Amino acid sequence: MSLSTLLDRQAPLKVLIVKLSSLGDVVHTLPAAMDMQAAFPNAQIDWVVERGFAPLAARCTAVHRVIPCELRRWRKAFFKTDTRAQTRAEWRAFKADLQQEAYDVILDLQGLTKSAWVAWLARKAKGGKRYALANRTDGSGYERPTRWVADVVVPITPHSHAVARGRVLCAKALGYEVPAHVNYGLGQAAVQHKPLVALVHGTSRADKEWPLANWVDLGERLKQQGFDVALPHGNDAERLRSEALADLLPGAVVWPRLSLDALTTEMAQCAGVIGVDSGLSHIAVALDLPHVQIYNFDTAWRTGPEGLARQRSVVHAPTPTVDAVWDAWQSCLHAEGSTE
Repeated sequence: MSLSTLLDRQAPLKVLIVKLSSLGDVVHTLPAAMDMQAAFPNAQIDWVVERGFAPLAARCTAVHRVIPCELRRWRKAFFKTDTRAQTRAEWRAFKADLQQEAYDVILDLQGLTKSAWVAWLARKAKGGKRYALANRTDGSGYERPTRWVADVVVPITPHSHAVARGRVLCAKALGYEVPAHVNYGLGQAAVQHKPLVALVHGTSRADKEWPLANWVDLGERLKQQGFDVALPHGNDAERLRSEALADLLPGAVVWPRLSLDALTTEMAQCAGVIGVDSGLSHIAVALDLPHVQIYNFDTAWRTGPEGLARQRSVVHAPTPTVDAVWDAWQSCLHAEGSTE
């Protein structure tokens, strides 16, 4: 059965997205789900994702069902004597959850062995197809099993933004044009914003960090501008840095350790976000907030905000100055459509 025949049926098109991690990659995939919903309003779009990121995928208005997995943990625990039985039971439960539906379209949007494995395990409907990336794109991981599992591989321009990569693959697979507007589907337009700016200083890589003294200078300028400062954190090292910053910025609030869902809700109420290249900064983009993203080296072309005047990247080696970040923040804050 051809894809055109599937699309002509009266029954809803059943689509499975396989994008497991990381947080930034999950954020960058949200527009692809929204594009598919816009093209096929009755489509049922399910998503397999690591459990830690499942709350964000579930917030997307295009997503019908989230299928959480824990491949990272299971891989480590599978052969340990004290966790073997529980891990295997959890794996069987995940597999049953994954295979309860038969899908017309299975989309491996990650391009790695682990995502190819999940795509292979997923159950195809009669006439259904598995789609995957045909090639590596610049700055992104790619492993050959994704090609072996797929029925159809889709070539992507190598120099592609992370958001565009998934959007283009889905559009080519399902035969529609990529919409001009980017919609992340988090539905935050009616949120009442507080005079609060979140400073996202935490990142998984030390070479992406911004100096503590710069954060203090920036926080002082924000206070003079009439904003309060919020300091999120996701681990003990980030908590200690948040507390150190709060000691140097009287009145700054260190948020408690929050779940991803709660943290997204808190960020949505902020007047804006300034942060390094990290998953939380990408959430700020998805929430359509005024946002400055700080890069010590030029990967902003691949993962940074694009297309909106109220969202800017600042790139400089070895690190951007406070003045450069401040100037970008002023531009974002006063851009048309700002939430100020």
